[in-house]
Amino acid sequence: MKKANGHEIIQLFESFSPKQYAMDGDPIGLQVGKLNQPVTKVLVALDVLEEVVDEAIENNVQLIIAHHPPIFRPLKKITTDTPSGRLIEKLIKHDIAVYAAHTNLDVATGGVNDLLASALQLENVDILVPTFEQKLKKLAVYVPIESENDVRSALGKVGAGAIGQYSHCSFTSEGTGRFLPGENTNPFIGEVGKLEATKEVKIETIFPDYLEKKVLSAMIKAHPYEEVAYDIYPLENKGPSLGLGRIGVLPESMTLEQFAQHVKTTLDVKTVRVVGNLNDIIKKVAVLGGDGNKYYQHAKFKGADVYVTGDVYYHTAHDMMNAGLNVVDPGHNVEKVMKNGVAQMLTKMCEEKGFEVSFIASDIHTDPFTFL
Repeated sequence: MKKANGHEIIQLFESFSPKQYAMDGDPIGLQVGKLNQPVTKVLVALDVLEEVVDEAIENNVQLIIAHHPPIFRPLKKITTDTPSGRLIEKLIKHDIAVYAAHTNLDVATGGVNDLLASALQLENVDILVPTFEQKLKKLAVYVPIESENDVRSALGKVGAGAIGQYSHCSFTSEGTGRFLPGENTNPFIGEVGKLEATKEVKIETIFPDYLEKKVLSAMIKAHPYEEVAYDIYPLENKGPSLGLGRIGVLPESMTLEQFAQHVKTTLDVKTVRVVGNLNDIIKKVAVLGGDGNKYYQHAKFKGADVYVTGDVYYHTAHDMMNAGLNVVDPGHNVEKVMKNGVAQMLTKMCEEKGFEVSFIASDIHTDPFTFL
C-alpha cells in the first residue's frame, strides 16, 4: 500500500465531483488548513460543527470532507472566544484540513441527489434541473502498432472514450509515421540521424474537458516514444447534461400518505411535512436535496406526482398546493446520505490506487431541529 497526501485524495474526489459543477459563488474547496501533508484518515461529514471537529480529533483524522462549507460567508475576523473562531482554532491546532463540496456534490453523478434517488428506490432516474453541460474534446494520438493496446487501455482507465453507458470507445486507423531522430535523442524506433518510416496507428477518442490533464498524463506514461505526437480538438458534440435534483418512478404506486411513510423509512427521519391530498396516487417522484423551493416548477413541468425537498417556505407551500403539486418535506438534514455514500466511493477509489487511507462517516447528528 502507498501513502497518500491531501492533494491526491482531493484529486480522486474531484474526478467525480469537479469544482466546475458548482453554482456561481458557492464557497467550495479547501477552507481550512493544507493538503500537502500525509493523510491516513478522512472524516466525511455533512456539517462541520465543533462536535464534528472533536470527533475528527478523537479519530486522529487529518482531513474532513464536508458537504456544507463551514465558512459560507466571508469572515471579517477570527476570535477564539466565539463558536466559529473556536472551531477554526481547534482545526489549526490539530492540523486538520477542511475541504467543502457543496453544489458540485449535489450535481455530480453519484452525489447527493443520486444517493437520495437511490435511497427512495426510484427507477428510470433523470436530471430534474439541468445546470451544466459537459464540454467534450477529441484526442488523436499516433502510436506504434505494438503499443496500441497499452495506450488504448490506459486512456480508457482514466475515463476517455465514455459515451453514454459505453466506456473505452475509440477508433483506429493505420498509416505510416515518419521522423528523423536528432543528435541528442534516444529513439524507441530507428537510429539517430536516419530518417525512419514505421507502421503506426492513429487512436481517436473523446473525453470531457476536465479530464484533459489526466488523459494526457496516462497517454504519455503508456506511450513508448520520447516525444508523443498527438492532437486535441474541441468538439461541438453535446456532452452529458448534469444538474440539481433527480426525477424517477417508484417500482409500485402508493398513496401520498404511504409515500410519506416511505420517505421517513428510507431517508431515516422521524417526521415529514406534507402538502397535498393524502389519498393522491404517487408514481413519479422528483427529489432535490437541501432547499429546493425555487425549483418546484421544474418538478411540476416534468410531471412529478410529488416533490421531495427540504426547507419549504410557508407561502411557497401555498404556491405548490395551488399548482397541484404534492410535496413531502423531510428537512435539509436528509443530505446526510452523502456521508456513507462518499466514504464508500472514496474507499473503493483509494483501494484501486493502492492508497493506505481509511474513510469514516461522521456519527454526529447535526440536525438543529427537534420535533416534539
